Amino acid sequence: MPNFWQDPIGFIAAWLHSVLTGWGLPTEVVDFLLALLGAGVIALGAMLFVIFLIWYERKLIGRIQDRLGPNRVGPYGIFQPFADMLKIFTKEYITPEGADLVPYNLAPILAVAAVLLIWAVIPFAHNIVGVDLPVGLLFVIAAGGFGELAIMLAGWGSNNKYALLGGFRAVAMLISYEVPMIFTMLVPAMMANSLNLNDIVRAQTVPFLLTAPLAAIIFFITQVAEAARSPFDVVEADSELVAGFMTEYAGLKFGMFYVAEFLHAFTISMLFSVLFLAGWRGPGAKQFPLLGVLYLFIKTFVVYFIVILLRGSLPRFRIDQTLDLSWKVLTPLSLVAVFLNALVLKALVEAGLGGDSLGAQLLRAVILLAANVGVIWLSGQLMGQATLRERPVVSGPRPLAVSRPVVEQQE
Repeated sequence: MPNFWQDPIGFIAAWLHSVLTGWGLPTEVVDFLLALLGAGVIALGAMLFVIFLIWYERKLIGRIQDRLGPNRVGPYGIFQPFADMLKIFTKEYITPEGADLVPYNLAPILAVAAVLLIWAVIPFAHNIVGVDLPVGLLFVIAAGGFGELAIMLAGWGSNNKYALLGGFRAVAMLISYEVPMIFTMLVPAMMANSLNLNDIVRAQTVPFLLTAPLAAIIFFITQVAEAARSPFDVVEADSELVAGFMTEYAGLKFGMFYVAEFLHAFTISMLFSVLFLAGWRGPGAKQFPLLGVLYLFIKTFVVYFIVILLRGSLPRFRIDQTLDLSWKVLTPLSLVAVFLNALVLKALVEAGLGGDSLGAQLLRAVILLAANVGVIWLSGQLMGQATLRERPVVSGPRPLAVSRPVVEQQE
């Protein structure tokens, strides 16, 4: 039996396997039950963790905006999320007349499932991962599509014009931001020479944030947009569309969208930590995997703090500004980031600097960092000049001539 401190999941799985087989259950049945138990633990743990995230985000945004935040229900308002849960569970279920029942009821389930699917492949430590897929990065992209599909189904199935407009905005915005997101995800895959998330973490002797900062910045912006968080929350846009795609939802169905929103914000922070901040890597993480879990969550909360800071301090973009940022800025820059890192890596290999020694890795990191910083500086200069350029003056339309009725004089 493995040692608990070196392989906690393996230790518990081996103990449960011996107990269940001792009851006379076939090995195939035991393996299926253990896989089902593991999936349930990840899903239940993530859902319960949302309770803390709701309190944490409300409290932090309250401080950012010079408010106290939750401070009545329990010490420091810690029990406020439980009061919200009680209210959501007891509210009446209302289905609007004329709603398309299948997409309308399926949308909240897909919204939560999309986020939980990503947790299934996140490496919490070198040997603590739900499913260690060799194509984990592609799985993350595919799972993220379910969240966008949920918004579209909710907007289409609600039989509400505000919800439908929110669905249209989801098609326009979320899908457009997938283009630079996927391009920037190619960069860590290229540098690690693998699509496996655990391999990407292992390859980060130097975190990819330092070797590919351009791709990291673009990926972070696209992930905030994919989560429809401020300043990119034009899909919901409560000041314009009531509640957007969630207008006709109440009770537990609305609560599932609420859970998906908060959990998605934390999940994108965790994914950024895995791809660009070396995930679970840190002193002693190989010997003590639980220490690696701690490292991952510390890095994730640092990124999550930035996500909350943006929500609490920036106004919402207009939909045209949001799309302009994706197609005119982020998409070209993401292509530049992919080609830049590919060319530099190829040049370094041809120059004989493709070894795995610490010195070669540090030298590659310095060269890649210099190239990325140069492109970031040049991009800033070009965008600065574009914003200072005066727009041509367009004369307004001429006022229409008012025709007066001709009154014929009767003689």
